[in-house]
Amino acid sequence: MPKLFVVEDDASLRTELLHVLELQGYQCAAAVRFDRTVDEILEYGPDCVVLDLKLPGTSGFDIVRDLRAKSQVPIIMLTSSDSEFDELMSMNLGADDYVTKPYNPAILLARIQSVLRRTQRHAAPSRITHKGLTLDLAKGVVTAGDLSIDLTRNELKILALLMENHDTIISRQEIMNELWQSDEFVDDNTLTVNINRLRKSLERVGVTDYLVTRRGQGYLV
Repeated sequence: MPKLFVVEDDASLRTELLHVLELQGYQCAAAVRFDRTVDEILEYGPDCVVLDLKLPGTSGFDIVRDLRAKSQVPIIMLTSSDSEFDELMSMNLGADDYVTKPYNPAILLARIQSVLRRTQRHAAPSRITHKGLTLDLAKGVVTAGDLSIDLTRNELKILALLMENHDTIISRQEIMNELWQSDEFVDDNTLTVNINRLRKSLERVGVTDYLVTRRGQGYLV
């Protein structure tokens, strides 16, 4: 179960956010004072930190800088500031993503899932095997028996995401966020086209019905 640490000074927003995260199965902890936040994060050992920018007695910038000196834990900034300068500063100091308030819970969850997958992928083997299919992440090649085929960038990302989370339904929103880092301004038909291309590529190595559609929910393998 992934562990998340929330740094938010607004008590009501903090309670609401923790509730949303815990409903998704995350194990959560939060700072209620902000004089030793970095130490609390390191002691808890989270898989991801959700960090407000403006905090009493300190700032998210300070926490990101001090945390990066000791840890590479993924950090998502969650703030009411939509300043491009604040976003750029956050990313330059080492934050992994930046989400503005008021936030869409589904979008925030997708961003968290995305950074967690990226972190897990860095430590993961370069090949994934599931149900007789082998995906070489480094070469972008999928193999079934004696047949292999090169995948496009998007086909590779979709198949890797599904195989890494096999037997779990992955929503269209999660896939779009993985492909384009956002589901905003992306025509839903674009994803359908990519899914269909992946299915045709798998058919070329003799694999049919590998990618399962769950209507209204997403896809799984």
